[in-house]
Amino acid sequence: MAHHPQCFPVDNPTGSFWQAEEHVLSHHRSTEELLPHSDIVIIGAGYAGVGTAYHLAQEADDRIGSITILEARAACSGATGRNGGHLRPDLYGHIPTYIGRAGSRAGAEIAEFEIAHIRALKKFIEEEKIDCDLTVSRSIDVWCNEEAAKKAKEVYDFMVAKGFEYMDDVIFYTGENVEGVSTHYNGQNYQTNLYQICGVKGAIACASFTAATMWPYKFVMHLLQKLVAGNRINLQTQTPVNSIETDPTGGFLVQTPRGQIHTYKVIHANNAYVSGLLPEYNRNIVPCKGICCRITVPEGVKPPLLNNSYIHRTDDNTLSYLIPRADGSIVVGGAAAKFKSFKEQWYNNVDDSILIDAAKNYYDGYMQRTFNGWENTGAKVDSIWSGVMGYSYDSNPHIGHIPRKDNQFIIAGFNGHGMPVIWLAARELARMISHGIPFEDTTMPGLFKTSQFRIDRAMNGREEDGDILSTGKFLATKP
Repeated sequence: MAHHPQCFPVDNPTGSFWQAEEHVLSHHRSTEELLPHSDIVIIGAGYAGVGTAYHLAQEADDRIGSITILEARAACSGATGRNGGHLRPDLYGHIPTYIGRAGSRAGAEIAEFEIAHIRALKKFIEEEKIDCDLTVSRSIDVWCNEEAAKKAKEVYDFMVAKGFEYMDDVIFYTGENVEGVSTHYNGQNYQTNLYQICGVKGAIACASFTAATMWPYKFVMHLLQKLVAGNRINLQTQTPVNSIETDPTGGFLVQTPRGQIHTYKVIHANNAYVSGLLPEYNRNIVPCKGICCRITVPEGVKPPLLNNSYIHRTDDNTLSYLIPRADGSIVVGGAAAKFKSFKEQWYNNVDDSILIDAAKNYYDGYMQRTFNGWENTGAKVDSIWSGVMGYSYDSNPHIGHIPRKDNQFIIAGFNGHGMPVIWLAARELARMISHGIPFEDTTMPGLFKTSQFRIDRAMNGREEDGDILSTGKFLATKP
């Protein structure tokens, strides 16, 4: 199967803050030439590819054999190295959608799986002493639009009524009934001050729950370094895969501009780009561009401290996701509402060498107009970049055996929400591959399983009926 040129990484992506200091393995090749054979070939050296390789490498050598990772560009140069640094589970935002489609258990399964990532990653990062700025704090959802705030409260009440234990961690604040939020007398009446909680101008409601922030590029490159140093994988960067052919004598021939490699198993971990080699995922996982930036303040300026990460929705419902960093800078991105109508600028577009025109100036002055006390800080955009995410037709990732393709696997389609999904999904996929267990025997949410039914539904459905274009899902998620 030949690749689909429209779904192939471009050579010169915009520079992301996370990758400003290039890692020693960025352009690494374990061997000068491609090995003639590798038992497993993984396509993509981002979070999903490296995470799967790491978990496979934990298995007994005789069970797994040799592993090669092929990466079209530099290691971790795609979405993982260009995101917002937010490890933030979705506790209630889209869970009702999944409950509506598949029942309460299915919705809770996803929320619980995502929450488990905070504990699992914290434990792993501490044990391995990985320097990747992991911080566990609270994340605050803020609504500045009356109607959106009302809807959010209804969703929150619906989820609490379901009796999910994890909802105990969510605190919802609204203007008229907020315990612990300061009230002050303005000469005529007492006013409840939401700013004390979230610091956002014009906040009508906010919710808070446990989340984390981190430096994903450093995390993935640490894993990669460990794998390369232990000779557990052969890494080949700047090696795009052109096609995968079935070898008549068994296995596959993976074709690249640098020659071919024979393998028994292929893992497609190239997220937004999977349909380039797997045309059946053409409608299922669509590459969608996003925008992200880093904001700094001049030396010596001390802006109000932000201890939490944020999802901020303005009065006109433009969503941004934001994390404060230990160095005093802010990483913020989103603004999809500003470019959603310019479909050609973001939808089915893999060109991360250019910014999104309709939103590239949105974050100029963002902190000043959004947060109290930031008005005179001189905060300005220090660097800005774009990235390509893989959005799925039904908002769930595709993980597992690729239907009708024996010994080919997929872990892709993270909807700009891969941080609280990929680590444990990669672990479970590795178990499927090394132990031959079915998807149903893993701890992954049932809705994540790739299937012929899901593939057909997207291929036969109308493009505009998919979640990306129809439900505003794109507006509500974060890379």
